[in-house]
Amino acid sequence: MTPLLWTLIAIQIVMGVFDTFYHHEFTERLAWRPSQRFELKLHGIRNMLYALLFLLLGWLQVYGLLALLIVAVLVAEIVITLMDFVEEDLSRKLPPSERINHTLLAINYGAILVLLLPVLIAWAMQPFGVSVVHHGLLSIAATACAVGAALCGVRDFAAMRRLGRMRSVPADGLVEKLSGRKTVLITGATGFIGSQLAASLSGAGHHVIALIRNPAKAEMLPPPVTLITSLDQLAADTPIDAIVNLAGEPIGNGLWTEAKRAKILESRIDMTGEIVKLIARLARKPEVLVSGSAIGWYGLWADQVLTESAKSHACFSHELCAAWEQAARPAEKLGVRVVYLRIGLVLGTEGGFITRMLTPFEFGLGGPLGTGRQWMSWIERDDLIRLIAYVIATPDLTGPVNATAPIPVTNAKFTEELGRRLHRPAVFRIPGGLLRRIGGGFADELLLGGQRVLPNKALSRGFVFRHETLRSAFEAIL
Repeated sequence: MTPLLWTLIAIQIVMGVFDTFYHHEFTERLAWRPSQRFELKLHGIRNMLYALLFLLLGWLQVYGLLALLIVAVLVAEIVITLMDFVEEDLSRKLPPSERINHTLLAINYGAILVLLLPVLIAWAMQPFGVSVVHHGLLSIAATACAVGAALCGVRDFAAMRRLGRMRSVPADGLVEKLSGRKTVLITGATGFIGSQLAASLSGAGHHVIALIRNPAKAEMLPPPVTLITSLDQLAADTPIDAIVNLAGEPIGNGLWTEAKRAKILESRIDMTGEIVKLIARLARKPEVLVSGSAIGWYGLWADQVLTESAKSHACFSHELCAAWEQAARPAEKLGVRVVYLRIGLVLGTEGGFITRMLTPFEFGLGGPLGTGRQWMSWIERDDLIRLIAYVIATPDLTGPVNATAPIPVTNAKFTEELGRRLHRPAVFRIPGGLLRRIGGGFADELLLGGQRVLPNKALSRGFVFRHETLRSAFEAIL
């Protein structure tokens, strides 16, 4: 085996490690997505084949039929990779970086085969036999790679079995409070919350009109759904019973630079303004506009209990939410009931803030942020969908409504409960000073600050949460 061949193998290993940890573990989080169970099975089989190949090529030269068996393993790897490509396209949308990495892996693997197959054919032409070889550091490196590939394979199979045990509530059963057949317009319909809301409504027989900015994401929404890319596509005589406005630039996927803050604000204000213009030109006004907001409206209050009647403290989160709610207020003058849904931290394994915590916690690297005394007001995603349906169906429910579970917890309690559920320690505390130096206002408001919010309006109107405690929520989603 030539130095060029070993170099190409090393490059393949580096790209494979990047793909596994950056894409599969940290960005796509395949180990927590039930839809990717078969993909994980393919990954597990392929990793075990890689482990076998690394050991064989690192320490042995095999002749005759044994060399042909190595060729068979290489062919099997190609077949599994092609199946993996098909499965990925059917079950999820790959980010550009993963597609590029896969292309480079395929090209490099082709070059490896061009150099390796003649060697294997030459070995196959010789009498049956096995000889032990030692390539120095290369043999040691091959052993380390074999161990790593095998561990990744075990991880994939374990995750696959776990996903098989995870059960979700049928989506159509989340909106039972909505009687008749409603037509609901949803903005932000391909997001973590919007996609589940759209699936729930359409599954229950309601007509969903989904505003999507990126047509490539249309496949995320199960039919039947009417897709539009602009509100201008809706005629004035379009019958709409309710509008749920969830669209907006994500706030937790990057530091709050001036440009990022402006984009966060503009995306929400502009979209809400467009909705008000749509309502103004509709011949029949919708019954209700459920306009997204967040508990950040209250600002940072330490331990004080906050209900819908509480005042606010000035900070960027309050500025954002106040502007968002203000943009929806003109709809009231058009005769539409407006509800400002002040949403807390939404729990689910398919999106939201908790998905960034699962991998480090699963590997035993989780722990509190700063002192851990800051409050986390949370809500399980299906409960949020049920609450949105309840708000639409309750005519006397107006103004701000806190969308949080009745029992908020501190960050220390949250991390302890997550560690308990994953059977892992949660002792790696991240210093608050470090987070502030890295994240600035983002860290102060989203990570180290918090609100102790109670859903008084929802409870007083008779809404019943399925998951009042964090333990109940984790047991449902994990």
